[in-house]
Amino acid sequence: MPLAIKQYIVITANYWAFTLTDGALRMLVLLYFYQLGYSPLALASLFLFYEFFGVITNLVGGWLGARIGLNKTMNIGLFIQVFALLMLAVPDEYLTVIYIMAAQALSGIAKDLNKMSAKSSIKLLVADVPANDQQGRLFKWVALLTGSKNTLKGVGFFLGGFLLTIIGFQGAMLLMASLLLLIALLSVFLLKTEFGKATYKPKFRQIFSTHAPLNYLSAARLCLFSARDVWFVVALPVYLASQLAWSHQSIGTFFAVWIILYGFVQAYAPALFSRKTAAQVNGKLTGLWAGILALVSFLLLLTLYTALDTETVLMVGLFIFGAVFAINSSLHSYLIVDIAKEDGVSMDVGFYYMANALGRLLGTLLSGFLYQYYSGSGQGLIACIFASVMLTLFASIFVRRVN
Repeated sequence: MPLAIKQYIVITANYWAFTLTDGALRMLVLLYFYQLGYSPLALASLFLFYEFFGVITNLVGGWLGARIGLNKTMNIGLFIQVFALLMLAVPDEYLTVIYIMAAQALSGIAKDLNKMSAKSSIKLLVADVPANDQQGRLFKWVALLTGSKNTLKGVGFFLGGFLLTIIGFQGAMLLMASLLLLIALLSVFLLKTEFGKATYKPKFRQIFSTHAPLNYLSAARLCLFSARDVWFVVALPVYLASQLAWSHQSIGTFFAVWIILYGFVQAYAPALFSRKTAAQVNGKLTGLWAGILALVSFLLLLTLYTALDTETVLMVGLFIFGAVFAINSSLHSYLIVDIAKEDGVSMDVGFYYMANALGRLLGTLLSGFLYQYYSGSGQGLIACIFASVMLTLFASIFVRRVN
């Protein structure tokens, strides 16, 4: 088996293991502290440091990866996540808001170090593939890594709800920390030394991009993920629990199924297009799919506003939204790896995923604020979906500027 394939398998396995704990942790924190009586805005605040430090980590992590190697940044991320999980395994009386936010900050740093390292690595691994197949292989590998990650994140959502029911919050933290520690130790021995290290010593000021297509793509990514999280992160789980009286296990299971199917679509997105897709994926095509996503969101908004059976409409609409969003995300993920410079690739990828983290931060804040502000009139979820429509339109406008 070629070395590139072996390294791809190790990186993907690391990413999968991390993603399982990350998805489970998100659902555990959300359900457990909603159960303790936290308001939607308070729940959103628990994830603020997670998203905020993700912004910083992608900027600094890209620079760090170019200097010390992507294998090291990936392993650092795994060990930080183990520590964050252990922080949350303490008794309830120590779980103050500030303490939880600090643990979530570490988890956010860990997650974005891991993701930035994994995505950047593919650009380098595909260089070992014959030149005439590099673009097609790059599209497939990026789609497979990202799609499978989201499928495992969905399993993590289910796992979070299941573990909360079976062994409780603290027990779940200890179990996940133990398993991830084993993966981290294996990763130290299996990942190639100095992998992804730049041939030059990048200066810290170079973390900010001056490449116009990268800046437009980053702006589009910010809007795209804000559009998802503005109603997905806080508003939707709270709505299902408070308005539709769903149990914690039901919410965890639904989110798991949704994101697993989302991951399948994302992984197989290249098969939806022609074999020449890699050369055809550009800002115009990606902008078209962003426009389709805006239309889907708008139709869902109208139907929810007028329908009598809100639950059925919401479930069907969510799966359509998820499928179209998955295609958008797959196209975006390919574009960034394609336009990133090979030498010091983590710098460009880190900047791009900084915008991704900033979009999640904005979406999380808006999700809690809009839902709580409009909940008195019963229009909290409607307000969040309307914001999603507007953000998706901005994403379409920005990505069309990418050449």
